[in-house]
Amino acid sequence: RGLALARGRFFTEEEDRARQRVAVIGASVAHNLFAGRNPVGEEIRIGKVSFTVVGLLTEKGTDLAGGDQDDVIYIPIQTGLRRLFNLTYINNIFIQATSAESIEAAVAEIREILREKHRLREKPDDFTIQSQTEIVAAEKETSQAFTNLLGAVAGISLLVGGVGILAVMLISIKERTREIGVRRAVGAQRKDILLQFLVESFILSVSGGLVGIVLGVALSLGASFFTGWPMTLPLAAMLVSFCFAALVGVLFGVYPAAKAARLDPIAALKAE
Repeated sequence: RGLALARGRFFTEEEDRARQRVAVIGASVAHNLFAGRNPVGEEIRIGKVSFTVVGLLTEKGTDLAGGDQDDVIYIPIQTGLRRLFNLTYINNIFIQATSAESIEAAVAEIREILREKHRLREKPDDFTIQSQTEIVAAEKETSQAFTNLLGAVAGISLLVGGVGILAVMLISIKERTREIGVRRAVGAQRKDILLQFLVESFILSVSGGLVGIVLGVALSLGASFFTGWPMTLPLAAMLVSFCFAALVGVLFGVYPAAKAARLDPIAALKAE
């Protein structure tokens, strides 16, 4: 079974055949219901049916997905079918292969057994078998699709932010035309004007990137606090995002900076 007991015992095949109301519970269930007391021999209620606790599982903690592996209750199959669900068949069966290499062989053997039990002969399968490999592949595909979606949203956000920087810089140049003319008149070179506006564009984009990182961390902390989900700070992703923000600022600042550098000093001084 792969289950270790901290107290008591597991239920027997005889108890399963007799549909006995016995249960083995996880550590979280024991903590929530009995607050540290020994649960073995105590009564619990599942739905409207009372069960006697005969065993307590050792604590496992959370799984990779963050789920509580100790929030479980095991009861005999026949007891569950008849006393809880009033069924004569099982909807789902979880089977563990002896090794990763034997999964495909196990799936083939299970399919053969089920087809024989269901008397399908030439008919198609009336059941579904999913191996862990298929489930992981499906999860990876879903995760990749979600990653691509987030990447597209991030790309659009960068583009919109870049266009915003471009517009702000063009308006700034228009309003500061006389300032540019004065600087050119007192000896500033075109490269000086170009560098000035590139630096301003860079500072503008970097400031936006920093604000975005701070807001993202704050929202993540809030979500972690209210949902109880663990949170990690991907420093590499934050650094890459910051660098992209800086790059967008420089790229979209080139045109306004070049336009400012090409202004005629005399015309700029006459501008109102």
